[in-house]
Amino acid sequence: MTALHSGHVVRPASGSADLLRRRYSVLGPNTPMFYADDPLQIVSASGVRVTGPDGRIYLDAYNNVPHVGHCHPAVVDAVTRQLSTVNVHSRYLTDAPIAYAEALLALFPESLDRMFFTNSGSEANDLALRMARFQTRSSGILISDHSYHGNTQALAALTTGLPVSEPLGEHVRTFTAPDARDSKFSLADALAQIDSAIAELEQSGHGLSAVLFDPLFSTEGLPDLPEGYIEGLCARVRTAGGVVICDEVQSGFGRTAQHMWGFQSADFLPDMVVLGKPMGNGFPLGAVVTSAGIIEPFSADNTYFNTFATTPAAASAGHAVLKVMNSEGLLERARAVSAEFERGFRELVDGDDRLTGVRGTGMFLGMQFVDAATGAPDGPTAKVIVDAMRRNGVLIGRIGRYDEVLKIRPPLAFGVEDVPIALDAFAQSLRHIRR
Repeated sequence: MTALHSGHVVRPASGSADLLRRRYSVLGPNTPMFYADDPLQIVSASGVRVTGPDGRIYLDAYNNVPHVGHCHPAVVDAVTRQLSTVNVHSRYLTDAPIAYAEALLALFPESLDRMFFTNSGSEANDLALRMARFQTRSSGILISDHSYHGNTQALAALTTGLPVSEPLGEHVRTFTAPDARDSKFSLADALAQIDSAIAELEQSGHGLSAVLFDPLFSTEGLPDLPEGYIEGLCARVRTAGGVVICDEVQSGFGRTAQHMWGFQSADFLPDMVVLGKPMGNGFPLGAVVTSAGIIEPFSADNTYFNTFATTPAAASAGHAVLKVMNSEGLLERARAVSAEFERGFRELVDGDDRLTGVRGTGMFLGMQFVDAATGAPDGPTAKVIVDAMRRNGVLIGRIGRYDEVLKIRPPLAFGVEDVPIALDAFAQSLRHIRR
């Protein structure tokens, strides 16, 4: 057996139960938590493993925030040294943010040559939409009909993939990301839907400001986008005067294994790129990367600054992530690991009529559960597998319109030696539902 502590039955520790009660008393009972029936308390972490209060170790095949590994000593040291030296806000001149911005922009195409730092992906998406509105003098937004891009008020008005009390904004129109695996799929129909949405925005007087999407369409369940779809989407948006905003919070920093950015894997060039979670390896950090032609007119008419995001400590965390990715060859490692991962998962799901195969790319894989008789999405079975994987010592999640797609998105530090552990846990979990 290669699974971590295989066969260990998870039982909530009394300390965890008390901590949960205390959480409810200060945060309320409705703040989201994984494994809601039996929440997992984590007391320490290192690399791609986390430890519970009972000493049990779990392989982390889910979290993209600790991109180069939980508590990576190089990131910890970089932040500690900077905090021990100076950490003033962005309206003073310090070298760390400039050096980091130079290193980060060097990883983008030449046309994307300016950036703003933010504290999170939510804040970055909000700022990108604000700049798009300024650039185009229009307010209309195109968004996928099952997506999530952040939790500000502006983003709540275009959230379609999570429950929110705010109604969909009058300036928002949605489209369905097509999946080539769907027998009812038609590229012509998918692009006609975009044409219709743009026409509605123009007729309503909003015009088109931007389309905002994740190039992997992660929340949507990692659909197999047909060739020509993103190209057609972007062309239509630009013809209508809008800008293309690419949300790389989940798909960036080498996640696809073949390229640094998701838009490169999808073979298109956005007007703005939004960065977030993995950028600081746990230190709050985000960014909007765009062109001088967009950022400088906006800056001339809008005094934008960010007290915390452009500090030397935040920049040191982000720069350390890039240095670790380079020194440890994490992009090259991701290529080798993802090939082993995908091959192993395909062998396990081949011939299982409840699974539609392996989807996704690189270090972001998913498997969709369906009802074997009807083909309908099967979220409950996916949940059973996620819970079984936890009992077998590996953490994963769920995505998709019905939470029916397993979400496997480990830190990029995941190694080839970790793959058999995850595959063995998945095989055991499948046997659990085959009884």
